[in-house]
Amino acid sequence: MSTDAPEQPTAQAGEQAATDGDGRVLLSRTADGRPVPSAHDRAGARAWLRLEDPFVGWSAAVGLGLVALFLRLWKLGTPAEFQFDETYYAKDAWSLVNHGYVRGYVDDADEQILDGTVRGLWQDDPSMIVHPEVGKWLIGLGERLVGMDPTGWRVSSAVVGALMVVVMARLGRRLTGSTGLGLVAGLLLMLDGLHFVLSRLALLDIFLAFFVLCAVACLVADRDWYRARMARLQTTAVTDPASWGPVRALLWRPWLLASGVCWGLAIGTKWTALYPLAAFGVLVWVWSAGARRSFGVRRPVLRSVLADGLPAFGHLVLVALAVYVATWTGWMVHAGDYERSLSSTQYTQFTGEGECQDESFVASDPDTGARWPTADQADASGPGEVVQSLRSLWAYHQDVYAFHTHFLSCSTHTYQSDPLGWPLLNRPVGVAADTGIQPGTRGCEAPEGSDCLRQVLLLGTPVLWWGSSLALLAAAALWIGARDWRYGVPVVGALSTWLPWLLYDDRPIFLFYAAAMLPFMVLATTLLIGRIVGPSREPSTRRTVGVVAAGSFVVLVLLNFAWFWPIWTNELLTHSQWLDRIWFGRWI
Repeated sequence: MSTDAPEQPTAQAGEQAATDGDGRVLLSRTADGRPVPSAHDRAGARAWLRLEDPFVGWSAAVGLGLVALFLRLWKLGTPAEFQFDETYYAKDAWSLVNHGYVRGYVDDADEQILDGTVRGLWQDDPSMIVHPEVGKWLIGLGERLVGMDPTGWRVSSAVVGALMVVVMARLGRRLTGSTGLGLVAGLLLMLDGLHFVLSRLALLDIFLAFFVLCAVACLVADRDWYRARMARLQTTAVTDPASWGPVRALLWRPWLLASGVCWGLAIGTKWTALYPLAAFGVLVWVWSAGARRSFGVRRPVLRSVLADGLPAFGHLVLVALAVYVATWTGWMVHAGDYERSLSSTQYTQFTGEGECQDESFVASDPDTGARWPTADQADASGPGEVVQSLRSLWAYHQDVYAFHTHFLSCSTHTYQSDPLGWPLLNRPVGVAADTGIQPGTRGCEAPEGSDCLRQVLLLGTPVLWWGSSLALLAAAALWIGARDWRYGVPVVGALSTWLPWLLYDDRPIFLFYAAAMLPFMVLATTLLIGRIVGPSREPSTRRTVGVVAAGSFVVLVLLNFAWFWPIWTNELLTHSQWLDRIWFGRWI
């Protein structure tokens, strides 16, 4: 394994750039006086790296993804029950793909579905759902292909989880320039328990994490594309203080467009993708300004606001908005049903002396309760109907926002956790449990006086999470201290998917919400492993020690994954075997 060297510090804005014999810009020198390669040469080197052995790189990543898919499909239909919030998303998904919008269902729908009945369970009136629909459409696709059973409503998660491993391997390779390190990144993600269990559940967070990871991978690809494009357009140093460098030829950025589509799908799964979109949008502007500065442009930060910031806003934010609205097409087609059934729905909370005392979800009387502005309007036609549906959708979003910010603030849950403790796995979520299995029954071989149990626990691989938490701190130091842009990717990604949850720690939030944070922790670990191993392939004591240390960590993650496998896959354990895997009281 080898890694590409981090890009060197560049001259500050306003400094006169040195040039080589061909007039290309040289922006700094090493400590012994040797010139740092020009921005033109460094951009060309990054382009060359991504073209190196494409067959080996892709085939290895896809092969690892197939292994991940096999693990996630293994006994996917067990336990044959609705686990945790699957009871909502599986039924909503079935309604979406069969009726075009989410309908309510009868009270005993779960029992009838598990008995094989899927007809006559859904009512005509729409149901109030509190998350966007992309993830549920994907769950529903699996149900249409496989059937309305546990395997059917989980298979899409398994496929997306395996695809995440492929994307991670490719992103790791792009950041490090090493196929081996890219595979390490994919392997570590594949061996994480939180990712593994979410890949076997019909919940939304695996889809959110996938689309966020794809969006960031496209942004990193855009950074390479942008610099390579600029190198072709600007072959000599920018010497005119008034010059902005290339502008018109860089307005169209295909990788940014692809990222915008992914961001729209991520937000269309859960609104929390808005935070990393905002953070990485700023980072794209900073990267673009840095590229202009490296080619000699004066005052690049301010000039990049117009030259790059506005086009990036269009590619990312406006495209994401268009995609997000398009994901609600089924809702808007049936907007009239929602206006009739839910336009007077309100979430209220009752408070006393500053504390929540009660909570309720009420359908207000139309004469006294707040109603959507479109509720009493006659149905429009043509473009007016689209506008009317969009206004109804906006009113619906206001109700959903009220649910998340007010109604849930009065709620509590057994498995809720403080987001500050997520990197340390402070409170996992038990999504299924079958306890009290007596010796001699259902395969239980526990000693007399004990019993057996089965459990599915949403818990990350401890060695990976704890090690990655340290790696994230190191990445922050290296991003600032070594001025290596690559470390900014995991730092910005982890913080933007984690810290916003601190704003909502007065409502029930769960450890598995950190699924979107996980890929960036893995990236931080992979980059640190690359630094420990070093860029040189020549035998040396440093390289030997680095390979042994890095390899030992990966082996420990693998062994840790194997140890916790039974409580991730509903395997039968004696009580003592289960306790061996419950390392802390808060994990129960």
